Amino acid sequence: MTLDDLCAEWKLEGDWEVEALSRRLRAMERDGQLIRNRREGYGLVTKMNLVTGRVIGHPEGHGFLAPDEGGDSLFLSPRQMRKLLHGDRAVARVIGVDYRGRREGAVVEVIERNTETVVGRFCEERGVCFVIPDNKRINQDIIVPAESRGDAQAGQIVIAELIEQPSAQSRPLGRVKEVLGEHMAPGMEVRIAIASHGIPVEWPDAVQDEARRYGESVPETAWQGRRDLRETPLLTIDGVTARDFDDAVYCERRGNNWRLLVAIADVSWYVRPGTALDREARKRGNSVYFPDRAIPMLPEALSNGLCSLNPQVDRLCLVCEMNINGEGRIIRSGFFEAVMRSHARLTYDTVAAIVSDRDPRIRAEYAEMTPHLDRLHELYRLLQASREQRGALDFDTQETVIEYSAERKIERILPTERNDAHRLIEECMIAANVAAARFLQRHKMPGLYRIHEGPTEDRLNKLRAFLGELGLGLGGGDKPTPLDYTRLLEQVRDRPDAHLIQTVMLRSLAQAIYCPGNVGHFGLALEAYAHFTSPIRRYPDLQVHRAIRHILNGGKAADFPCHHVELLALGEHCSMTERRADEAVRDAVEWLKCEYMLDKIGQVFDGIVTGVAGFGLFVELSGVFVEGLVHVTSLRNDYYQFDPVGHRLHGERSGQVYRLGDKLQVRVARVDLDERKIDFEPVEPTRGESNRRGRYPRTRRKG
Repeated sequence: MTLDDLCAEWKLEGDWEVEALSRRLRAMERDGQLIRNRREGYGLVTKMNLVTGRVIGHPEGHGFLAPDEGGDSLFLSPRQMRKLLHGDRAVARVIGVDYRGRREGAVVEVIERNTETVVGRFCEERGVCFVIPDNKRINQDIIVPAESRGDAQAGQIVIAELIEQPSAQSRPLGRVKEVLGEHMAPGMEVRIAIASHGIPVEWPDAVQDEARRYGESVPETAWQGRRDLRETPLLTIDGVTARDFDDAVYCERRGNNWRLLVAIADVSWYVRPGTALDREARKRGNSVYFPDRAIPMLPEALSNGLCSLNPQVDRLCLVCEMNINGEGRIIRSGFFEAVMRSHARLTYDTVAAIVSDRDPRIRAEYAEMTPHLDRLHELYRLLQASREQRGALDFDTQETVIEYSAERKIERILPTERNDAHRLIEECMIAANVAAARFLQRHKMPGLYRIHEGPTEDRLNKLRAFLGELGLGLGGGDKPTPLDYTRLLEQVRDRPDAHLIQTVMLRSLAQAIYCPGNVGHFGLALEAYAHFTSPIRRYPDLQVHRAIRHILNGGKAADFPCHHVELLALGEHCSMTERRADEAVRDAVEWLKCEYMLDKIGQVFDGIVTGVAGFGLFVELSGVFVEGLVHVTSLRNDYYQFDPVGHRLHGERSGQVYRLGDKLQVRVARVDLDERKIDFEPVEPTRGESNRRGRYPRTRRKG
């Protein structure tokens, strides 16, 4: 129906009524609820076999449309992607099923453009200037007219501002907005990652003014109605390099039970909805931590100053008080607003030396705090036992830290070690997050939950097929529980292929996201979970704080200003900013690792196969923590077939098998800094016991 049809149907005659309807229709069109055809008629997207969603570009030129309503994505061919860029929102119609059984779509309309600037290398060929995007999900070069190149020179890294979006007939046009510099300059990897992923860096003046207006000490107006916890020996325990302290903990024994206090910085008192501070924090979604710097969600005056629980200064906090029984279960919990004073800023290593190593020198140095820390450690053991009993997953993954030289180049990559102090704080934070989720449920408050769904049917079938080839099984039938996963992990822990099995199990699980609809957290084996403990660096935590404070101040769920529809959009946005941060950090780290390997071409390293695909093997160098590709063409003297179920390549003639978890000696063959890729070649075919023909016999398959 056209606008005129609708006005006639509803008998709208006044100009203001017609204008109001017109604006509403345009807004619904922008949101992807309506589609307008060439005859100016409006129709419901859901009634026209149309799908609205976010475009996900693929480096090979095609893409996918992830539906707003969830479910399987639509495949978009390279031809359809010519008019789109990664991150755009579009409406598409289903036109069939491709040869791989995927629903295929055709773009009906682009309803929201996501890309305004692109970072990449400036090139000039035969008088034509263009920018090759650094983000490989954007597979179209940006054409730059000669008059829009500014001072850019061929080979430099630039930021191009789009002046014309792509269409079916033309590529995107842009102008050089800023020249970042030569691509090998120190720190360039982080600048590129920030610009490429659109991470906000600059603070608007209004945001800085609001942050400075609070001063450097807690305003007296904030004390009213708060509990005074300044004499309670709350402690912060963080990493050596931490500068913003979200949380402080204290516990005491009460008969057979424990009283645990988790005090969290009360960011919500300072960052009010609708303010410039709030808009910027929401836009950023979270802080981003690169190897050499952090991009905070809040200005430094708040993140490292007034909100941070620095030692020996008064700070506002929101406290989660929990009573925990001798089995490590929360039997009662509540929240209250308070003023606190951190009695000490401790590091994980110091606390581990006190409670685990029981170092007499360090225990004497921190004699006042030692009894409190010992009680915390006793409580941690109870919480850990409860975690194991409910079957929370504990995958053995290795994280690394990068050490820089004076020239800001990688000097070495070191593995990080988690000790009891890390796990102690983690269990306290998990307990507080569980209490926050239960509080929202108890008061029927709309809020953002941290949800983690179990494996889909397709992923579960693939996992069971893989396990079946190894003579293993996963319990739980069609709906395995976290405990089923944990039992299998325990069963294979001492096997030589344990790393392989764990990797495949991990890949069967989805990524955790933020959502107002609670479905539980599969990985932690919890029925309800919400992020509450890091409001300085995560916007969802700030939103949960607002919901809790609303109840504490006498409000009800019905009058809370943020409702389900808005929270749905907020959850999607915060999940996106979290992924954006992860991808940006990964890009910067991969650049640094490639740079680190530039002078190691020709050197030989021991490695382990961490991934298998039809085109080759991904190998991580042992002790170096750098990953590269052994292309299938580097595997000499045979043709190799890919077995996706067994996660292996199998030589047709020789019977040589390469599979996930195999050890392999490789030589560094090539390093491509622009593509962030490292190519290896095997030193010689490995013919050890694990790869001999007959170890993995061919099986006859039905069908």
